[in-house]
Amino acid sequence: MGPEPRCQDVDRGRPETRTWVNEAIRKVDADANRSADTHLHVFPLPVEWGVDLYLKDESVHPTGSLKHRLARSLFLYALCNGWIGEGTTVIEASSGSTAVSEAYFARLLGLPFVAVMPRSTSREKVELIEYYGARCHLVDDPATIYDESRRLADESGGHFMDQFTYAERATDWRGNNNIAESVFEQMAHEAHPVPAWVVVGAGTGGTSATIGRYVRFQRLDTRVCVVDPENSAFFPSWISGDVSATSGTSSRIEGIGRPRVEPSFVPTIVDRMIAVPDAASMAAMRWASTLTGRLVGGSTGTNLWGALRLVAEMCAAGQSGSVVTLLCDGGERYAHTYYDDAWLAAAGLDIGPYTKTLEQFAATGEWHEPT
Repeated sequence: MGPEPRCQDVDRGRPETRTWVNEAIRKVDADANRSADTHLHVFPLPVEWGVDLYLKDESVHPTGSLKHRLARSLFLYALCNGWIGEGTTVIEASSGSTAVSEAYFARLLGLPFVAVMPRSTSREKVELIEYYGARCHLVDDPATIYDESRRLADESGGHFMDQFTYAERATDWRGNNNIAESVFEQMAHEAHPVPAWVVVGAGTGGTSATIGRYVRFQRLDTRVCVVDPENSAFFPSWISGDVSATSGTSSRIEGIGRPRVEPSFVPTIVDRMIAVPDAASMAAMRWASTLTGRLVGGSTGTNLWGALRLVAEMCAAGQSGSVVTLLCDGGERYAHTYYDDAWLAAAGLDIGPYTKTLEQFAATGEWHEPT
């Protein structure tokens, strides 16, 4: 017979560790309490059309983009799961805005932060990340950002935040001040309080998952439309049903579009998808900035192209109602890319035909895709 079994007892829940985590969660929660809700702007459309378009302005968050919400949720999720403790190095794979927001929260908690991103990321975003005391680790091949992030986390004993896996589960889609609850609370006093459509892009897929689940949970008739830029795997995957679809290259629209279908993307809650050419995103971004006096980024241009197309369809069908989309971040971050004519020319993007479509739409309410 073997030795008598012994009682074993391992205690890893040291009080001082829990104390640090409790204080970290308090700090992250306090950030939400200090930030007022983001604005819901009315986009200028003729009243006689009977369709209202709204832009949820996520650029007014402390870190200037929609990703502030995601970063807050990811940090809370990691803290509550015991993945982040005092002194933990946090690593993220990001094309820019998520890294900016996570760098902000890492500094708030006194944690080292490393952003792994494509070398093509705009200079403005790199400078913002470094402003918060973080380090940017640039890679030549965007497809390597996941493996490189894991490698850095293993070497440092840190935590790879992995927004592309955890975005949809870190956010409470039933409410708790998520973006869906915020939109519908603000829409409650509008002429058409339940939007016919909410239009969003997909980077992680977390925003579309949150909104799609919320409207079903609340038993609303709102439909979710996801707009997708060139070189993204989401649209072809959604059409074919093949979740293993890849594009082989990265999106030029920072923050949305991925070369693979990310784990956080939930295709079954998406009612419609629209593939948007990059030149159309650039045209809509610049057109909207001129029309509203607010500089917006490329992903906002993608959102607007899809939203305006849906508005035109509703007008053509004689339907009244509302459409909501997101102003994801400000255009100041893209002064050396999307707002630079030389950059557009070098990228082979001709926005002229798409600008003409937008101008004709504004004048007539009719939509004519460039041929």
